[in-house]
Amino acid sequence: MEILYLLIPLSVVLVFLIGVIFWWSVRSGQFDDLEGPAHRILLDDDSPGAVDGPPVPR
Repeated sequence: MEILYLLIPLSVVLVFLIGVIFWWSVRSGQFDDLEGPAHRILLDDDSPGAVDGPPVPR
């Protein structure tokens, strides 16, 4: 029974901490664009001249 005096306040503090971390992540824009980076990887331009320098005339 005495363990409840420790576990209940500890769980309240843990829930409050998780809520603060979630609130911070929402406010800082962590969930703004969930699909953009995944599509950017799939549609990446892997041509040799894209990163190394000027485009090669064809």
